[in-house]
Amino acid sequence: MNDDILFVLGIFVFAFLLWLGTGGPMHPLAFTGPILYGSGGAPTNIYRTRTPSDRTTTRIPTNTRPHIPITPLFGTPSPYRGIVTMNHYVSGAGSSNPSHEYITIHLATNAAPVDITGWKLESAATGAAAIIPKGTEVPRSGIVNASEPIVLTPGSRAIISSGDSPIGASFRENICIGYFAQYQSFYPSLALTCPIPFNELKKNYDGSYIRDLSCINYVRKLNRCTLVSSPPSGLTTACTNFAVNDLNYNGCVNLHQYDKDFEDNTWRVFLGRNKSMWRPHYEVVKLLDAQGRTVDMFSY
Repeated sequence: MNDDILFVLGIFVFAFLLWLGTGGPMHPLAFTGPILYGSGGAPTNIYRTRTPSDRTTTRIPTNTRPHIPITPLFGTPSPYRGIVTMNHYVSGAGSSNPSHEYITIHLATNAAPVDITGWKLESAATGAAAIIPKGTEVPRSGIVNASEPIVLTPGSRAIISSGDSPIGASFRENICIGYFAQYQSFYPSLALTCPIPFNELKKNYDGSYIRDLSCINYVRKLNRCTLVSSPPSGLTTACTNFAVNDLNYNGCVNLHQYDKDFEDNTWRVFLGRNKSMWRPHYEVVKLLDAQGRTVDMFSY
């Protein structure tokens, strides 16, 4: 038994002497961190970076694209940091059609309303920048709409497109907005949440709709958000007037503007650029407030 113990101790002593002979605590390996292997087999060094306010663990793949130093690019933090945030991706980045390229920003649900007019989106990689313009709370079709500040309410969002507005203005969505989708393209698509045509007929028909069977049969076949410009012949005058005056965007707004569920929590904002703003790769996206302080930033 004693011989076994002496044999084990001898192995430890031999290993210790061998360690000292190869450099011991001064060997370069003693100063390297652990090595992990990612899903692609690439070695990843783990090191710690410390700031006065926090301590984080960062992984840097050794064989991937160059690391973008985020912290020095951030700049002066805005008081709105953490209150207004971006989705950390760009949809359609680098698209040949700037109308297909957009990002989304959100206001926290427990925040006060925030006016984002005059804020700036900026590429820290290329220097491209654009100012968030004014918009129209309730746009009208066929007229030049008055512009006003874009104010995000708690829990709301703004989808910010690099291109032009199909209706000539930035706007807040509402339950009638789907009528614009019939002849114009929006990215992402507008929700088709317009009032059901037959429900509109029952509420707004001039006279007793129940006696107008041809009108009932016609309107029941219409889909939501279907603009009626030329009703078929054979309808009564009352039915034709209803279809032309009420089953379109402006008519819908006239009927529902003061409903409690009229306005949606989404703004559509258009920067009016004639080319894409964001690179498809190697990009740093910054959102700056009106004083040029950084609200949020991400890279890809």
